[in-house]
Amino acid sequence: MAKRPSPYTDAYPEVALAPAERLQFMNRYSVRRADTCISCGMCESLCPYGVHKRVEGHAKILPPDDRRCIGPSCEVNYFFCVANCPTKSLSVRESDNYASMGDARWPVEMIMATWRQAETGKPIPLDDPGNVGRSGGGFDKLYFKLPEAKGRFDPLKIKTAIQLNRRGSGERIEIPIPVYGGGMSFGSISVHTMVARAKAAKMWNTFICTGEGGYPDALIPYQDHVITQIATGLFGVKEQTIQRSRILEFKYAQGAKPGLGGHLLGDKNTPEVARMREAVPYTSLFSPFPFHSVYSVEDHKKHLDWAVAINPKALLSVKVSTPNDVEMVSVGSYYAGAHIVHLDGGYGGTGAAPEIAKKNIAMPIEYAIPKVHRFLINEGIRDQVTLIASGGLRTAMDVAKAIALGADGAVIGTADLVALGCVRCANCESGRGCPRGIATTDPELQAITDSGWGASRIYNMYSSWRLQWCELLHRLGMTDISELRGRFDLLSHGDNPAREVGK
Repeated sequence: MAKRPSPYTDAYPEVALAPAERLQFMNRYSVRRADTCISCGMCESLCPYGVHKRVEGHAKILPPDDRRCIGPSCEVNYFFCVANCPTKSLSVRESDNYASMGDARWPVEMIMATWRQAETGKPIPLDDPGNVGRSGGGFDKLYFKLPEAKGRFDPLKIKTAIQLNRRGSGERIEIPIPVYGGGMSFGSISVHTMVARAKAAKMWNTFICTGEGGYPDALIPYQDHVITQIATGLFGVKEQTIQRSRILEFKYAQGAKPGLGGHLLGDKNTPEVARMREAVPYTSLFSPFPFHSVYSVEDHKKHLDWAVAINPKALLSVKVSTPNDVEMVSVGSYYAGAHIVHLDGGYGGTGAAPEIAKKNIAMPIEYAIPKVHRFLINEGIRDQVTLIASGGLRTAMDVAKAIALGADGAVIGTADLVALGCVRCANCESGRGCPRGIATTDPELQAITDSGWGASRIYNMYSSWRLQWCELLHRLGMTDISELRGRFDLLSHGDNPAREVGK
């Protein structure tokens, strides 16, 4: 793959271009040429973007290259092909594929922006439409109060690293960007996707999580960057996988489906998945809720002590959903011995999560973060806890908003999959699963996603995000992303700019 110099070459690996041929059809505009075209070449001579071309020696002009078209906005230009065509054979409109893709939380502009970032590693502007969804609430209603940019900034002089261990015990682990990959289990996604995420985590010196489906052998070469998840079903949880990991994550609840436990339908439980989960192939698997050995803070501490007895050096992360008393849950996790408190709000998860659960049970993450942040401050333990947020964080700006609300960093899931070509069709759990080869266990479909190519795209996306964070911090007069934590005053609400955010 072609290389281009990175603006922070001395600190990070170079960004490698990672184009995706199968995404090329997803053009915003469709240029149609009717049969009345006489191939006069007028459009070719006028268009500066190369939409229209003729091969030398051929009488007929080639079909339009939609990827280069800027759309109806071109009508103000003297070279607008539609207006200049002598036979009125040309028309331009939004393509059907573009118009039908995405949803309110992941609109097509955000998906396409993520694809561009994954391909090139180049940042998008802080005010780009691809940073914001159309959900009508949550992070889509929060905006930074940005002053005018002053002078040039050097990304190498801006720190985006965070500490994952703020307590006295355990390994001191710092990751260079304030994100790591969330749990996606073997069975819910393909092993190719898992390896792509693990390779990208190694490139960035950060982490991904196994999810609750066990620890596939394909991840062993990347074990220093893989978090072992211990979930309520205990699928694939073994002593050696606990000993293998530098971080252990106890998943007590998931924000997208709190109170329901995990589920994997029979179609995706192939013999390979069943072997890893020690289950019967092609049967549906359901995790219980909750851990039936944990009904108090004392039980919780015994649970974590059990893991420490197996792996004394590991950091402990506790993943919880966001009930009304989430601040008490967080404090309890701290006193039970957790290094990381991972708050998982609704709207996370793949397309398999039930809509009724995502929309009606968990507290929205943008309310939970400041509630926990303030409570930990009042308890005098905020600087001993690494507070991580997840549950619908889609972009670099979402992560920055979560930090401004009081988190130290974020866990990312769906954005990794979008970088690999996900179009948000929500077919994750149905039949053979994802037609893109991302969230599937079908052997033929899995082969669509090459793990090396996928790792490059995920790495590029985070490279782009880091540059966005650097620009944001520069605009705010900061040099370290830790300075952004808890700065509610830098955010405004779209419906009421005078409203104080975070209360």
